[in-house]
Amino acid sequence: MALTRLSLTGQFLALQLGLIVVVLGVVAVVSVAQTEAEFRRTEGRRLLHVAEAAASLDAVRAGLAGEPGPGDILPPTAESVRSVSGASYVTITGTDRRIRTAADPRRIGELLPLGGSGVLLGRSWIGTAAPGGHPSVVAHAPVFGEDGRLLGIVVAGREYGRMVDRLAAATPNLLVYLGFASVLGTAGSVLLARRIKRQTLGLEPEEITALAEHREAMLHGIREGVIGLDPAGRVTLVNDAAVELLELPPDATGRTLDSCGVEPRLHDVLTGRVRGRDQVVVTGDRMVSLNRMPLITRGRTAGSVTTMRDLTELVTLQRELDTTRSATDTLRAQAHEFSNQLHVIAGLIDLEEYPEAARYVRRVSGARSLRTAEVVSRVADPSLAALLIAKTSLAVEQGTALRLTPASRVGPLGEFLSSDLVTVVGNLVDNALDAVRGGGDDRWVEVDLTEDDTEVRVQVRDSGPGVAPELAEEVFRHGFTTKAAASKDTSRGLGLAITRLVCTRRGGSVGADGAVFTARLPRNENEPPRHENERNHGNQA
Repeated sequence: MALTRLSLTGQFLALQLGLIVVVLGVVAVVSVAQTEAEFRRTEGRRLLHVAEAAASLDAVRAGLAGEPGPGDILPPTAESVRSVSGASYVTITGTDRRIRTAADPRRIGELLPLGGSGVLLGRSWIGTAAPGGHPSVVAHAPVFGEDGRLLGIVVAGREYGRMVDRLAAATPNLLVYLGFASVLGTAGSVLLARRIKRQTLGLEPEEITALAEHREAMLHGIREGVIGLDPAGRVTLVNDAAVELLELPPDATGRTLDSCGVEPRLHDVLTGRVRGRDQVVVTGDRMVSLNRMPLITRGRTAGSVTTMRDLTELVTLQRELDTTRSATDTLRAQAHEFSNQLHVIAGLIDLEEYPEAARYVRRVSGARSLRTAEVVSRVADPSLAALLIAKTSLAVEQGTALRLTPASRVGPLGEFLSSDLVTVVGNLVDNALDAVRGGGDDRWVEVDLTEDDTEVRVQVRDSGPGVAPELAEEVFRHGFTTKAAASKDTSRGLGLAITRLVCTRRGGSVGADGAVFTARLPRNENEPPRHENERNHGNQA
C-alpha cells in the first residue's frame, strides 16, 4: 500500500518540528557538557579539600604506619570523612597503592589506578576515574609523616549522576521549551503554507512540478513559435520554433528585445505598437505571421504572448498561384483582343471589303510580331521574355503602354535566378499597372533590365503619382497597398512583400523612390556570368 504524501502544511510542520528537536537536542548536549565541566571544576576543588583534610589527620597517619587487620583505624576514619564531606567514597592506600579502605569491600587489596596523577611524587591531583565502572570526579592527596616521608594516598571521589538526572539538571524546563516551540512551529507552518498556497493557486508542490514539466514539454513540442514578454519587454518564455523563426540568441530568456537584436518592425509587433491579427513580418529569409495577445491578471497587464507561423512555404505557393493567375489573366486578355479583332475581320468580310480585311490582318499581325520581336531581341531568357510579352498584352487591354528601355539587355539565366526574376518583374509590373489604372489617357509603364557579372538589376517606373518618401518602406509590408482603387482582395499588398523576401533571400535588395522601383538580384555561384549570356544572346539574335 502506497504511503500518502504529506501536504504542503504537513511538510512545513514536519520540517519545523524536526528543526526544533535538533536545536533543542544541541542545546541539551551543550548544557550537559557545560554542567559536567562546572561539576568537575567545583567538585574537584571541594574533593581536593576533603582529601587534603583527611591526609592531615593523625588517625590516617597512624593507620598507615600500622598493619591492616581487625583493629585497623583507617576504615572508620575514611567512613567518617565520607559521611561528613558528602563524598561518594574515600579511599586510602599505602605507597604500594594497595587499597586499605573502599566502599566496596571487594576492592580492598587491589591496586589503585593512578592514571595521570602525580600523587606519588608528593603532588595533589584532580581528575576523573571509573572505579567499579562508575564515572567519578576524584582528588588525590599525599599523606606525609612527621618526618616528611610519604606514607600513602587519600582519594576522595564523587560519582556522576545518571544521564537523565544530569539532563534534567542542565535543562530543567526542556519539555516546556519543546512544547512551546512546537506550538509556535505548528502555527507558523500553517500560516506559511496558507500564504504559499494562495500564491500558487492552491496547488501542492508535486502539482506545480507536474504543471511546469507539462508546460515545458508542450511549449517545445508544438511546431508554431511562441514567445512571452513581461511588461518591461523582457523575454519570459520562448520555444525552439520561435528562436529559429525570429533568429533569436539561444539565451534569449530573461533578456530584452533590444539586447536580442530584434528588427524594428518585429519589435513593434511583439510590443503591441502595431496591432491587428496575422501581422506579417519579413525577418531574414523568412516571412512570419504573428498574433499577439496581452495577458491580464487581476486587472493588471502581466505581459503578452505571441504565437507565430512560418509563411515562407505558403508564400512559395502564393508565387505559384500568382504565376497561374497571371497566365490566366493574360490568356483572357489575349482572347478578348483576338475576339475583337475577329469581329472586325468578320465585319469587313460581310461588307465585302476584302482588300481592307487583308490590310487589317497584316497590320494586326505586324504589330503583334513587332512587340514580340522587341522583347525577344532584348531578353534572351525564355521565361522572362514570355512574362513580358504576356504583360504587354494585358497592358494593351488596360489601355496602358508597357515598354522596355532601349538599354535593356538580359541574356539566358540560371533556373533559380530566372524563377526569382520572373517573380520580381511580375510583381513590380503588376504593381505599376495598378498604380496607373484610371490615370488618364497617357498611361505608361517602363521596364529597364540590365546585368553584369555579379547581379541583375530591374527598374520599373510608371506615369502614376508615385510613393511618398515617408512610405518608401511601408509599401513592402504585407497588407500595405498604393492602389488607387480599394479592393476586398486579401492578397492586395502581398506582391511587394514577396518581392522583398525574394530579393533578401538572394542577398539583394529592393527599394522605392517615387514612381521608380529598383530591385537587385545577385547571381549565385552556379549561374552563368554576363559574358556567356551576351555570347548566347548574340548567337540567338
